[in-house]
Amino acid sequence: MQQRQQRLRRRATAMSIVVALQAVAALFFLLDVAADLRADGMTNHLLVESAAALALLVAVVTGAVQVRDLLAAARQDELAVALARQAVAALVQQRLQDWQLTAAEADVALFAIKGCDAAEIARLRGSAEGTVRAQLTRIYAKAGVKSQSGLIALFLDDLIVAPVAAGPA
Repeated sequence: MQQRQQRLRRRATAMSIVVALQAVAALFFLLDVAADLRADGMTNHLLVESAAALALLVAVVTGAVQVRDLLAAARQDELAVALARQAVAALVQQRLQDWQLTAAEADVALFAIKGCDAAEIARLRGSAEGTVRAQLTRIYAKAGVKSQSGLIALFLDDLIVAPVAAGPA
């Protein structure tokens, strides 16, 4: 998640620099047009140069608005992901409480939900694999499932909303 934020910041910085350079170029051309207009009056060449300078100015404004909108959308996406994470964490905690797991069983259940096998869980917790297998058996019984995939499916079932069948028009 932080890598994504860093990438976004780098891209936003790069785009801001491009927009700033475009703004400097637009200012230069607009000042050049104003100076030429005072010196020579309106000519066809000056008319084309003015149109190009104005088009560049429009591009600068459009680019700045795009950068602002993209950053706002990215912030909104990050907020949505953070809220979803909190909701999933609350769901997991509620289920662990509902099943009345011990602290050790809850810890093992979290690793199992994340997809770790018994050997990985034992290594991560610094316990024997047989102990973890026994804890997993108790967790599955309390959750009313027969396997790790069943345990994970319980959470997915709560998170995934079934599509609503379309009725007759």
